[in-house]
Amino acid sequence: MDREDYERAINGLVENYYYDYLNDKEFIPGTTHVTVTQKCFNELEMQAIVSSALDFNLTSGRFVEQFEKKLSTYVGTRYALATNSGSSANLLAILAASEEGMDEWRDYESSWAPEVITMAAGFPTTIAPIYQAGMVPHFVDITLPTYGVNIDQIEAAINDNTAGMIIAHTLGNPFEADRIAKLCQAYDLWLVEDCCDALGAKYKEKMVGTYGICATSSFYPAHHITTGEGGAVFTDDPSMKLAIESYRDWGRDCWCETGHDATCGKRYSQQFGRLPYGYDHKYVYTRLGYNLKMTEMQAAIGVEQMSKLSWFVDKRERNFSRLYSGISRYEEFFILPESLPDAEPSWFGFPITIRDGAPFTRAQLIDYLDKSRIDSRLLFAGNMTKQPALLRREWYAESLLVSDKIMNDTLWIGVHPSLTVEMIDYVLDTFNYFIKEFGA
Repeated sequence: MDREDYERAINGLVENYYYDYLNDKEFIPGTTHVTVTQKCFNELEMQAIVSSALDFNLTSGRFVEQFEKKLSTYVGTRYALATNSGSSANLLAILAASEEGMDEWRDYESSWAPEVITMAAGFPTTIAPIYQAGMVPHFVDITLPTYGVNIDQIEAAINDNTAGMIIAHTLGNPFEADRIAKLCQAYDLWLVEDCCDALGAKYKEKMVGTYGICATSSFYPAHHITTGEGGAVFTDDPSMKLAIESYRDWGRDCWCETGHDATCGKRYSQQFGRLPYGYDHKYVYTRLGYNLKMTEMQAAIGVEQMSKLSWFVDKRERNFSRLYSGISRYEEFFILPESLPDAEPSWFGFPITIRDGAPFTRAQLIDYLDKSRIDSRLLFAGNMTKQPALLRREWYAESLLVSDKIMNDTLWIGVHPSLTVEMIDYVLDTFNYFIKEFGA
């Protein structure tokens, strides 16, 4: 058999395996687990990863290139740079963005570090890169019921020490990206959009991820598409692209693609630092970088997932709407999520906040859902300033009353595409039973 024959035979076996062992099973209310997140795939993703394995290219190659092109086209940016996780994407974005105005910070004769404005209510890997880049977070609050950043507090937090901002679109619900972008422009600050939970969301008919100097996304199995582990950084700025690639690829100065040499035509004829003239450009390092590249097997999955992304986003919206219609009858007990008038969310989850004075607690609701085999999650780190990781670190903050509220009283449930109407209705029935028992 030739290679094509082998591949057809292997793909046929993979398809049979998927439908025999991995295809969705019957839903049994109260027995089947209703997950809060779940990867959504079929035999095509499995065949793609097998195809990449047959190539046995174990690092970046043709699938990474295809995936990056599909991502940049979808979001509407000039570049999309694939990496090994969304957390790495945030690190790369902050490191590259921090080079903006770096000479000004370096010349400042003190031990003072620049500040980066960010939300206290979010995920820790939005915040960790600020410290890793030698800067200090300045935390601002969020607002209910959008769970978006408090823009009035952003204006109050800006000072002479502010270098930039990294702001997340919480659970796929866009913040006022145009207003924040204008603030950054007015004060000469950079903006990184954390879109790890928001791929496919729009604000004022523009994709999120197109308002800042760069943006990030995550492809962990919980997210809108998955590559297993994986992420990406988006930018329109050629200098940002080169900085992100450099930090991602060991800190090297060379920008040759993997497997290519001397693209610039000057590999052995340049002067760098105190190195000998003509030192091999492939081994010149202008940054202290990492190896954070995406592999071919990850990207092969991502290429197939991209063809389903629009359906994924639409299904999440339909699941969200069905949950909202059913739970909205209990607004006396719950603060339900809302989006801004010009926002088109790409919902990651359905957040619910217990109102002050409700006759039950969040813990009671979570326990009831757990016993009914329905998953839920807290809103990530809650108020990050209360986390053990920050107890001995420097940070600044505005008033964080809403972050405290969500830390104590907010949970979210799933809207992922694998949830069926039958599953959503079971979740709503469970809420009805809970309110009858605890709603007084």
